[in-house]
Amino acid sequence: MHEIHISLGSEKLGTFLGLPITNTLLMTLLGTATLFLIIFLSRNVSLLPNKFQVFMELLIGGIFNFVKETLESVSLAKKYFPLIATLFLSIVVANLIHFLPGVHSILFLTNEGKEVALLRGATSDLNVTLALALISFVSIELAGVYALGFSYAKKFVNLDSFLGFVIGIIDLFSEAARLISFSFRLFGNIFAGEVVIAIIVAFIPVIAPVPMMGFEFFVGIIQAAIFALLTLFFIKSAVTPHH
Repeated sequence: MHEIHISLGSEKLGTFLGLPITNTLLMTLLGTATLFLIIFLSRNVSLLPNKFQVFMELLIGGIFNFVKETLESVSLAKKYFPLIATLFLSIVVANLIHFLPGVHSILFLTNEGKEVALLRGATSDLNVTLALALISFVSIELAGVYALGFSYAKKFVNLDSFLGFVIGIIDLFSEAARLISFSFRLFGNIFAGEVVIAIIVAFIPVIAPVPMMGFEFFVGIIQAAIFALLTLFFIKSAVTPHH
């Protein structure tokens, strides 16, 4: 039976200019490089598209049409589509890239003499998911302010009645709670999947992990979609005038 090594936080590999370099940071950079590669391969469009171009056109076009239908506005869709698409593509690449063969088997010897995985799923690090949650949270609030101006604040500060004031306070806390729900939902699902796969590999290293990896592959796509969809729906709520 293989030794099971589970770490809640990312492992530090070293430092660069005084900044810590972790295995999740390397995986994030690898995911970013993968996205840039996809962009590079997609830069030349053809009237007779190949299979890759057809796939990308269907994917991007499908996301845009969904954003347009949800926001019920072409102008709003053009404004917020880049954010929604970037969140989805970034998270889905981060969730799926650690399934590449050999990613978790490459070990690194730290200065402390400890062997750790050189690469680890980016979204299994709470720091990464919290950063994504902050981007989503700030974008939602700015969308509301930009669309409604000062009246957006009335959603949280309503002095017309006691009931309205209480509901505003509840809304304010619910807005802040999104930081926790966004970050911990994504982190919890991806980290739990890695733990389950590690346990299965430790006990039955041959064949048994394959179905679980297939399931986690599906979960990675679903979690990326959920994160992007929730951001879209909250933006829709923020830009809609309140009554």
